[in-house]
Amino acid sequence: MKYVFYTLALGACAFTSLQAAADRPNVLLICVDDLKPNMGCYGDALAKTPNLDRLAARGMRFDLAYCNQAVCAPSRNNLLLGSRSTSLGIYSLSENFRTAVPDAVTLPQYFMNNGWRTEAIGKILHTGHGNHDDDASWSVPAIKEKVIEYLKPENSANGQLTREEAFFTNQKLGNIKSLPRGAAWEMADVPDNAYADGRIADAGIQRLRFAKENPGQPLFLALGFVKPHLPFTAPKKYWDMHDRAAFPLASRDLPPEDAPSYAGKTLGELNNYDPVPVDPPLTEDMQRTLIHGYYSAVSFVDAQLGRVLDELDRLELADKTLIVLWGDHGWHLGDHGMWTKHTNYEQANRIPLFIVAPGVTQAGSATKQLAETVDVFPTLVELAHLPAFTGPQPTDGTSLVPVLRDPAARVRDHAYHAFPRQRQGKPVIGRAIRTERYRLVEWKNPGAAPDTADLELYDYQDDPLETHNLAMTKPEVVAELRVILNRHPEAVSPPNQKKKPSKN
Repeated sequence: MKYVFYTLALGACAFTSLQAAADRPNVLLICVDDLKPNMGCYGDALAKTPNLDRLAARGMRFDLAYCNQAVCAPSRNNLLLGSRSTSLGIYSLSENFRTAVPDAVTLPQYFMNNGWRTEAIGKILHTGHGNHDDDASWSVPAIKEKVIEYLKPENSANGQLTREEAFFTNQKLGNIKSLPRGAAWEMADVPDNAYADGRIADAGIQRLRFAKENPGQPLFLALGFVKPHLPFTAPKKYWDMHDRAAFPLASRDLPPEDAPSYAGKTLGELNNYDPVPVDPPLTEDMQRTLIHGYYSAVSFVDAQLGRVLDELDRLELADKTLIVLWGDHGWHLGDHGMWTKHTNYEQANRIPLFIVAPGVTQAGSATKQLAETVDVFPTLVELAHLPAFTGPQPTDGTSLVPVLRDPAARVRDHAYHAFPRQRQGKPVIGRAIRTERYRLVEWKNPGAAPDTADLELYDYQDDPLETHNLAMTKPEVVAELRVILNRHPEAVSPPNQKKKPSKN
């Protein structure tokens, strides 16, 4: 009798285990490089983004989502570690996160440790500029694709290694300026999978089919599309979708009045592309071409996303899959006279964020809840019914699940981000908080006295274009926001400062 009971108990445990495995959702994490909220679902009438719009319509769109640092590698660290740059002390493209936390457990690694098969296709972590991917995060080696890619030889200096190609393939990193510049854009009459994002979609579709054929193990699939990252290389049909003359140039091409001179930038990485001049200003024709290229590249990625969603539906996996779409940071398109990212301003830090959680999110919902990149980690962990993650790396994110259930719910009253700069030859870090109305930026060296800081304050209700730094004229608002900022610990200094703290 005891044997029968024991056998029945084993059978019950096995059934429960199989049932639990069947109930575990797949995860589709879609990362898009340099994608800002320039799409139809965010109110951009010039965008051609039907597939991004339909994905947003499946779940919740976050209207006030922000990256934690507006540059590729640190922002992806923030996503996959749930740790802010100011907690890690990593602000550069070249330093791998494991130099700060060698035994860190990434988001996919945590899912893998709990029974998921984790795979990466395209750009998830940043490879290039001396940095590399993280083998410990994936069940099988990540599938890499080109970030910098030309199909016409004349656009890559007749097939030579160009500056940005060298950066992203870790070649000749000490000799970049001696290399030729590649073209800033390319339009070729080719099929979609002639470029990397088409191949990334192809590979993603194959992995979804594998998941359908192997239902015993849930899949965590990270797809990293590389456009609209420079160069703006996309099949000609996506350029043809847009009326170039319809794109307006930035209505303000000057930095905010009374802002610290070091807080902004001008061309940045555009300097590594031809025919961009070394110094601004850009001609109106070139500005319009760059804007046209950005929108065309977004439409190209949109079409690849559509192919993946179509296959997810065809395989009847949508009801069993958590989907997050995330842009790693925004992009300046000439506003303030600035291009690309690398600032603490709105256009560089506001990102698109969609979360689709069957049975949790309501289709077509949107929220004004302020969200950060680091919130994705704890949100997915809770949606997958996994134990709360507690480290070993700093855990800075807040689960957004209460908001997914009720768009009016609030789990935080601000978003936080940062960027490093040089002030009079010495490093400073601009720590920023963004409330629904304001952004405060405090520029100082970590640990320095508050009165050494330069401050920026912007009012997005009365001055959405950030025309004027209001820190001197609204001291009462500054005081209120500094109380919020002071809830956060001081920024951890970059590695090259940790042994030699600044006297600033």
